[in-house]
Amino acid sequence: MTEKANILDEQAIGRAVTRIAHEIIERNKGIDECILVGIKTRGAYLAKRLAEKIELIEGKPIKKGELDITLYRDDLMLKHDNNEPLVQQVDIKHDVTDKKVILVDDVLYTGRTVRAAMDAVMDLGRPASIQLAVLVDRGHRELPIRPDFVGKNIPTSNDERVVVSVQETDGKDGVSIHSK
Repeated sequence: MTEKANILDEQAIGRAVTRIAHEIIERNKGIDECILVGIKTRGAYLAKRLAEKIELIEGKPIKKGELDITLYRDDLMLKHDNNEPLVQQVDIKHDVTDKKVILVDDVLYTGRTVRAAMDAVMDLGRPASIQLAVLVDRGHRELPIRPDFVGKNIPTSNDERVVVSVQETDGKDGVSIHSK
């Protein structure tokens, strides 16, 4: 894969996270009934950053959690040696029933990851609503899923790949497009 274009740098990601934090607070008229749920791996780190921004703005912490949706994916499943599905971690310590759950992910592409995350949340209870915040929406949906909060829309071709780097796992923040 060859890097084709650098789309967002560290400052642009910071501005996008700040804007999304304000939009979440505004749309939900505060954060009292909200739970931020980051989709592992990079979505979980972005959710932590959003939670920090929201706490700075609101002066109180927002409830949060994270989940690994591998078990719920219909096109991506890790298995044990005996071919049984590998159950991944769901770390949401709050009851989601009647709460506004805000899923956070790095890139929205086909919608399959988000559908899997919604299934995982619904297994925990019946939320009042599920909203979606993504750093990048690259299009090419296979399912009727749209984000409520978007850092940046990046039109891409199916032959391209959007790569999100975060300080916590990659040593730097950035978003770039790579071609095959």
